[in-house]
Amino acid sequence: MTRQRLGFGGLFLKYFLVLFLAVVIPLATNGISEAWLGYRDQRTRLEQLLGVEARSAGAKIQGFLDGITDQLGWLVQLPWTEEPDERRRIDALRLLRQVPAIASLTLLDGTSRERLYVSRIGLNRSESRTDRSADEAVAGVRSARLWYGKVSYYRDSEPYMTLAISGNRPSVGVVVAEVNLKLIWDVIAAIKIGQTGQAFVLDGPGRLVAHPDISLVLRGADESTLAPLREIREAVRRAGADVATGWDADGIAVAAAAAPVVGPDWTIVVEQPLSEAFRPIYAALWRTLGLLLAGGVFACLLAFILARRMTKPIHLLEEGTQRIGAGQFNYRIEIKTGDELQRLADSFNAMAAELAVSQERQERIAKLKRFLAPQVAELVDRAGDDDVLEGRRTEVVAVFCDLRGFTAFSAKVAPEEVMSLLSEYYDALGRIITKYEATLTSFSGDGLMVLVNAPVPVADPALKAVDLAVEMQLSVQDLVAGWQRQGYRIGFGVGLAKGSATVGRIGYESRFDYTAIGSVVNLAARLCASATDREILTDATVANEVNGKRALNPMGLRLIKGYDEKLLVYRVSLPEKPSAT
Repeated sequence: MTRQRLGFGGLFLKYFLVLFLAVVIPLATNGISEAWLGYRDQRTRLEQLLGVEARSAGAKIQGFLDGITDQLGWLVQLPWTEEPDERRRIDALRLLRQVPAIASLTLLDGTSRERLYVSRIGLNRSESRTDRSADEAVAGVRSARLWYGKVSYYRDSEPYMTLAISGNRPSVGVVVAEVNLKLIWDVIAAIKIGQTGQAFVLDGPGRLVAHPDISLVLRGADESTLAPLREIREAVRRAGADVATGWDADGIAVAAAAAPVVGPDWTIVVEQPLSEAFRPIYAALWRTLGLLLAGGVFACLLAFILARRMTKPIHLLEEGTQRIGAGQFNYRIEIKTGDELQRLADSFNAMAAELAVSQERQERIAKLKRFLAPQVAELVDRAGDDDVLEGRRTEVVAVFCDLRGFTAFSAKVAPEEVMSLLSEYYDALGRIITKYEATLTSFSGDGLMVLVNAPVPVADPALKAVDLAVEMQLSVQDLVAGWQRQGYRIGFGVGLAKGSATVGRIGYESRFDYTAIGSVVNLAARLCASATDREILTDATVANEVNGKRALNPMGLRLIKGYDEKLLVYRVSLPEKPSAT
């Protein structure tokens, strides 16, 4: 028996699919729902966080600018006179020291004439009296009191903005300041959203005012730098109250919110990488994926264990069925699982026992059929009584038949032809013997011995024996006609007699026959030997019992071999068709 191994198919695959789906579907459903709900919650928190951070950053930038304008306001408190004002010069220089973001200051009197100019990078001037009324800053501050100019880049790098403020009366004049916006970097750099989130400031046209990466600011109006920042600002505007998503200057996906800086018409944008913003969601998805992998491994192991637990008994069952199929009905399948498989094994064992009984019965019937009609053999087997086969004295009708001229025929033709003729012969007689439920006790060459009324008694055995002999004669004569057309000179004779005989089994343990011993057997054999072709000879006992029922012709007294006295012999007439019993 080839040892079978558990493969990755069959029960293992089925168990794995069922267990995998049983584990994966709940985990996947739970993980997806958790991720979706977590995403919604996290997005709401992100909107709130970025919105608060944007407004807070805007307030800080606004505070930075308000701090500068408050300081500038002290320079436009007193009206100008025609004389030089040394005190104002000292205040302006002190303001430059106090506010590093201011690069230069220009003080104008009520007639918009320059009275004082102080600078960190240029030469100071005093009382130049240059008319500045046409300057954009002066015109703007006359109408709004506080004016913010556009952002410009000094030497195409550092951002600057002109800021002007006028006094509450025209006589106090105007102060114009050049503010270096690079110093807003300190404010922007201090703004952190999460671990890597940041903020940056764009002016109205979309130029970069401040960014934590000062190198981006120092690039000035470089379009390749400004384009992604403008796209983020536009995405925020389109999103409205929702969080916008986009790509920063480094190509990283970010979530962003914005708040305005009212005075200079700036926009401060705060952003946080999506990988950080939704890190809890990604972590939940990775946890779910890990659980799915663990569940898959668990399902695989459990499927392997269950399939192995199932396949071992199944292999035992397969081996058992093969052995039982090979006829080893004494083989028993030992499975002690306490479940349906054990009950199945018990059923197989019970089946094997029944098959053993059935085989024994079939063998018994086969032995009985060697000398009994199949119907009689079945009857004896169902009754379970072999007493009818034991030796006893009873009345029987012995029927002998053989072929005439067979010895000469078999000596002349090939063995194959002899066997073919005998096959036809026995087939024809066998069907008739079975039909009349007679008992075939022996056959030798072309001769047969048949008993009627033994071992199972029958009604009117003499009449049944005569009808049996008639049908045998008619059937064989059909064969004889064909044989004669082939040139075979063969005939068929039958003899029968009735009387007491000893009947029973004879032989040894593994081989026995059922036979009859007595003078009636010898008489039937002698009558068969005396019968010519197409002749059925019977003794007086049979003739007396069938007289008036079947046509008989007395042959008179004949000297029969083995008998001292002549016996009365009768010949049975052959009808065109055998009469039915």
